Amino acid sequence: MSTGLPMTVTDPALPARVRIHEVGPRDGLQNEKTAVPTGVKAEFVRRLAAAGLSTVEATSFVHPKWVPQLADAEELFPLVNGLPVRLPVLVPNERGLDRALALGAREVAVFASATESFARANLNRTVDEALAMFEPVVIRAVEAGLKVRGYLSMCFGDPWEGAVPVERTVRVTKALADMGCDELSLGDTIGVATPGHVQALLTALNGAGVPTSRLAVHFHDTYGQALSNTLAALRHGVTTVDASAGGLGGCPYAKSATGNLATEDLVWMLDGLGIETGVDLAALTATSVWMAEQLGRPSPSRTVRALSHKES
Repeated sequence: MSTGLPMTVTDPALPARVRIHEVGPRDGLQNEKTAVPTGVKAEFVRRLAAAGLSTVEATSFVHPKWVPQLADAEELFPLVNGLPVRLPVLVPNERGLDRALALGAREVAVFASATESFARANLNRTVDEALAMFEPVVIRAVEAGLKVRGYLSMCFGDPWEGAVPVERTVRVTKALADMGCDELSLGDTIGVATPGHVQALLTALNGAGVPTSRLAVHFHDTYGQALSNTLAALRHGVTTVDASAGGLGGCPYAKSATGNLATEDLVWMLDGLGIETGVDLAALTATSVWMAEQLGRPSPSRTVRALSHKES
């Protein structure tokens, strides 16, 4: 039987506070086989905000043909836009940016790839062609006063190309930084990274002029490494970590990718380290239990299962 709270043992070498970038409503739900009703999505965002998450990625303004699960972005965003939290949205191109701006979005994100194979699979472009497509999006967003995040997928490994050389990831990350992205999220899309690889990439990015303050990490738990990789990033000074409530999500274009790092598992670790997040773990767990009921299956998060006493 769990007490619901870990023992706290602080480590002065770690950040005092971490901002969790919650991606469940976008990155998690875009992988569902059937579309989740708009009202359920809006309630999910509201509950996540009420649980203390200060950043909740709401949806994606991608063409419905490519991600039909998020085809209701125009209907959803006005239902949550008044919440007192950051509500970034993904925009794939200038048309997506137009749609987001029309609804009053204040933060957007673009989604690039470190590898040619995934750029082809996901965007039907080379890496450089994709960067050229994103540049006017980022410039226009910055000019409009928006915060812009650059996602970089396949930073550590690619299902077609294998291990990704650090210098290749550095090149594309630096290109997004130079373009004007405020924040750069390093994605381990298929979950193959290990702590040493994480440390090597972060060190190389610093050496290329990208400060740790502009970096976020986005780990998948395919090989059970997401928390250990997160801890390595925290030791390097990273203070923004992506996670998905209940461990929802994978990657529709990379079949070997399993779910994102579960937000509850991350909060349990951070609570135990005495790192502030502002998140109420009990409320967050209840939200993921509720969402699992909507989806008709148990949450893959170990912490959700432990705290809800519903072993799957």
